[in-house]
Amino acid sequence: MMRFNSYSANSENNLFPNPTRLLIPSPTTYAPPPDSGIDLVYRDEFLLVVNKPPGLLSVQGRGEEKSDSLTTRVQKEFPDALSVHRLDMSTSGLMLLALGKEMHGLLSRLFRERKVSKRYVALVAGRLDPGIGVVDLPLGSDWPNRPRQKVDFAGGKSSLTRYRQLAYDAATCTSRVELEPITGRTHQLRVHLAAIGHPIVGDVLYGGEAGAKSDRLMLHASVLSFNHPFCTEPLNLASEAPF
Repeated sequence: MMRFNSYSANSENNLFPNPTRLLIPSPTTYAPPPDSGIDLVYRDEFLLVVNKPPGLLSVQGRGEEKSDSLTTRVQKEFPDALSVHRLDMSTSGLMLLALGKEMHGLLSRLFRERKVSKRYVALVAGRLDPGIGVVDLPLGSDWPNRPRQKVDFAGGKSSLTRYRQLAYDAATCTSRVELEPITGRTHQLRVHLAAIGHPIVGDVLYGGEAGAKSDRLMLHASVLSFNHPFCTEPLNLASEAPF
């Protein structure tokens, strides 16, 4: 059995600078990637699993300018498709959609009860030591600097991420890591990796210098595993990271 080390800190300021001093990137116009059709990974009469490209909203946002999303694109071909969970706009990879309201309720319950296993692949700054472990740090909203989240020991929600280093590139001083979020907080993987000193490459919110080293967030939802709500057979779906 794998053994994991936990990171901890005495105060939030040990992990991030004073929030009032953070330089938050200016909002940019939403520019989704061209619609070249959905990348369908799995389909049956009850559900779909598709690959979301980076830069595309998971669901429709507020206003006409944010009406384009993965869900609205899927609904052009499957009108009864409903999103069950979300990925950050900048994150690529596997998304599960229900076909119809009944299946949406069943799949949503699996997520609430944490019966869906999710794994991600990321490219992060530096070399992790130890190369395998757990980040156990509570997270909450950083209201003065929205949409940022922050480590919050006073009022944050319990948040747990397992990680495993897959490879290290000495030339670029970056590591390829596998991430398993046990909880599902907003920006959890991004904040946790930044908190332990290994921000995800291309992360303009939390990455600092690493955020400028790529024109996309190097984070990809690579595995979804769960028991099919209808037939109870296990579904193990994978998508290779495009980086």
